[in-house]
Amino acid sequence: MSTTHHQLVRGLGPIAAISINVGNIIGTGIFLKARVMTCNVGTPWRVILAWVAAGLLALAGALTYAELTTMRPHAGAEYVITKDAYGRVWGFLNGWSQFLISRTASAAALAVGFAIFMNDLMGGSLKTVYYSFKMPLFGHTVELGTLTIIALITLAVTTLINCAAVSVSGHVASVITVLKVVIVLGVGIAAFFYQDGTFANFSTASTAPCEGEVTGGGMLAFSAAMVGALWAYDGWNNISYMAGEVKHPERNLPLALIASMLIIIVLYVIVNVSYYYVMTPTEVASVDSTASSVAAEAIRRVLGPVAVTMMAGVMMLSSWGSLQSSILGTARIPYAMARDGVFFQSLARVSKNTRVPVISLIVQGIWAAVLTLSGSFDQLTDMAIFAFWLFYGLVAASVFVFRWREPDAERPYKTWGYPVVPALFVLTTIYLIATTIWNYPVRSVIGLLIIAAGLPVYWYFASKNPESKT
Repeated sequence: MSTTHHQLVRGLGPIAAISINVGNIIGTGIFLKARVMTCNVGTPWRVILAWVAAGLLALAGALTYAELTTMRPHAGAEYVITKDAYGRVWGFLNGWSQFLISRTASAAALAVGFAIFMNDLMGGSLKTVYYSFKMPLFGHTVELGTLTIIALITLAVTTLINCAAVSVSGHVASVITVLKVVIVLGVGIAAFFYQDGTFANFSTASTAPCEGEVTGGGMLAFSAAMVGALWAYDGWNNISYMAGEVKHPERNLPLALIASMLIIIVLYVIVNVSYYYVMTPTEVASVDSTASSVAAEAIRRVLGPVAVTMMAGVMMLSSWGSLQSSILGTARIPYAMARDGVFFQSLARVSKNTRVPVISLIVQGIWAAVLTLSGSFDQLTDMAIFAFWLFYGLVAASVFVFRWREPDAERPYKTWGYPVVPALFVLTTIYLIATTIWNYPVRSVIGLLIIAAGLPVYWYFASKNPESKT
């Protein structure tokens, strides 16, 4: 492998680009987050409102990113945009946080979700714990058991698959995405055939105890519910990491970003309405999140015990497809940083045969495995979402920087609703970050410390490569 002679190739067409985005978005959140969101806000209508609000927020981000990525259609586009807008230090911290916490924690959570669904498939027989200990600093128990081992194996296999040529990975993503959309839509529609289902459930509120969650139905609780929904929507920007491998980026990047979000918002609302048609809010909030999911319980009521096995297989496919797309895109971030001389040069090496950054893929897989051992599904997703949205807001705000600094620059796509849409996105992002810090101060501080830990790393690489400071 060589850094200079072998480069990434533009092998992703419009269908593959949309599929990578949709495939990454539809993962575990739509099946797992209804419980915690119901705990937060109590009533079905508030949960649905949180899903719509989070979807519109992500759509505003997609509209803004469409302009930015067509201006900077390069690998690891978020890192490149932040670097060009605010300087190399901020660009590095963005890439560092994506690699160290947000994107890899996301992959870890998806792998854990895959293991949870396999446990459903096996009738709950995979909950064996071999070793556990409590981490005094972080305050939660780390367990090593069958589910953890399955999650680690899933990460390893998915990483190896993504070492193939990007065109192959794109075709895999397309096939899986079509299956996932059909399946998710099928789950939503099937629920309305449940003879004991009723829309009267929408007029009731949950009375289930929800320890450790933000509850009460106020704005803080609604913000916590939105954080849960945003985890399910996350991936709306996944294709931006692969902007350097998309054919005709001036057309296909906006298409992939916007079309994928419109598809997902409709799907998610249908599915969540179906949950509450089948189950009361109290029943949704009472589902054991460590052993099952709201989707599995809902489909069991519709089709009987056999449906649980079928649904578990469906959700395994969904979480794995999202993991595949996530790992595919994330590896381009350390690759782009390494090419700029601010990360390990070996991560910039591209395979002679497949033209993908294999070493970057392997290193991120190892780190995601470490994070898999560090916490539960909800802890991993909360940590990921905090870091995600901290830099989503910063990247989106750069549209104002470029409009002011580069007024005559070529813009193949201009953000619809500018300046209102990007301003609303940035302001809402600031609010969500503030409420997340308020609701989960320990996890937020940990996230901030991990991001800040990137500063000495940047200074180290900058001192070895003076050109990287300019």
